[in-house]
Amino acid sequence: MPPGRRLRAKVAAVRGRVKRRRERLETDARRAQLLELGMRLFAERTYDEISMDDLAREAGVSKGLVYHYFKTKRDFYVAGLREIARDLLEKTTTHSPDLPPAERIRRGLDAYLDHVRAHARAFVALMRGGIGSDPEVSSVIEGVRAAYVDRFLSDLMGTPLAAFATSNKMIRTALRGWLGFVEAASLDWLTHDDVDRARMRDMILELLLATLRAAGAPITP
Repeated sequence: MPPGRRLRAKVAAVRGRVKRRRERLETDARRAQLLELGMRLFAERTYDEISMDDLAREAGVSKGLVYHYFKTKRDFYVAGLREIARDLLEKTTTHSPDLPPAERIRRGLDAYLDHVRAHARAFVALMRGGIGSDPEVSSVIEGVRAAYVDRFLSDLMGTPLAAFATSNKMIRTALRGWLGFVEAASLDWLTHDDVDRARMRDMILELLLATLRAAGAPITP
């Protein structure tokens, strides 16, 4: 191939890659925009009250474009819940490995309570779900719970409770039960907004210690 033709071919290939990358970025941005809008609507109204027509109208796009990104309303809803779950876990992770475990847990709870208060509608939509016992919705919520249990078990490593946490089969069950309380208390706190956040945090911490003691952990009152 003549040098000039090879050069033109290389230029065309580069332009093609740039164009595909730009289109991919635009696609990702549009999808993220639709997800943000959809979860706001789902947080304000029930799942059954929202239609794809509503979503398209609010976004100012055609219904066909919404279906281009999400095949069904259920797919759209589940994708939004996954984004809420990812954001919740990301924003409530404390990157302070040098702190004592108790302080890491305290800071994690502060971050959790601050985040769910700032994103109350999204948090309620995640924890209450909107499609009954849909397995994918349940899987998203279960993933959040499992991640929090793993995080707390990790925080116990390197402490006097480490041996207990790895040998006592009650610990995971106890933590899962405690998380159920945290979820229910958080939803009530967000709904009524009449309890001080610091008191909420302290109550949750005290119940965690009581739960671990009930599971047999060597924690003095």
